[in-house]
Amino acid sequence: MLRVENLTKVFPNGTVALKDVSFEVEDGEFLAVIGLSGSGKSTLLRCINRLIDPTEGRVVWHDQDVTAAQGKDLRRVRRQIGMIFQQFNLVKRSSVMTNVLSGRLGYAHPWGSLFHRFPAEDHKRAMAALERVGIVDKAHTRADQLSGGQQQRVGIARALMQEPNLMLADEPVASLDPVLAHSILQYLELLNRQDGITVLCSLHFLDLVHRYATRVIGLKDGELVFDGVPADLTRQRFKEVYGEEAEMVTVGGNLQD
Repeated sequence: MLRVENLTKVFPNGTVALKDVSFEVEDGEFLAVIGLSGSGKSTLLRCINRLIDPTEGRVVWHDQDVTAAQGKDLRRVRRQIGMIFQQFNLVKRSSVMTNVLSGRLGYAHPWGSLFHRFPAEDHKRAMAALERVGIVDKAHTRADQLSGGQQQRVGIARALMQEPNLMLADEPVASLDPVLAHSILQYLELLNRQDGITVLCSLHFLDLVHRYATRVIGLKDGELVFDGVPADLTRQRFKEVYGEEAEMVTVGGNLQD
């Protein structure tokens, strides 16, 4: 189980990104995080794996206090938490294989990883991950020669190299067209259902939330304003999260008043 307890983040410039946010996520859930840009979605996900340190509160993953972890303990926790980014975060001039192998850095010998020397078993694991996302034929192609959808699949394969129990996806389909968006979320759904990986995924479009999420939380100005199942996210509740911007967001035409 993941527990987020009274999480607050105030940046040095005084911006309050999160305000006393608390919720729990059961193992195996597919949790969608919704809210306007600037609502705190990315900050929340980055606090969970300590890419950002919260100002107050705790994140507890399988009874391990992530916010208090340091050194080896923090590295051990991070191995269990994969991360997929909106802008892919690939080394564009490196091959797909090199990018995927970088997901194994948390396990690699420091000197070996410095020179990108990974054991044969890791190469086999990387090929298996690329096969799962359907681009094994691109293993030796430079990342900057791939389409956006292919680059995001590389990002998923890289995260899989950590053998995670929890996957954080920070608006993974925001820069993709609707067809590619569904293909990427289908991979995450497969990992969730077949591998039992818990998924936290920030999304904007409610048709995607209704299709893939088992539960939804909504953030507004850094505060938790909704926590429920997708069927409870009616048009009125959606407006409570998005305010006047609600009419500008594609909702898939399947909300109730």
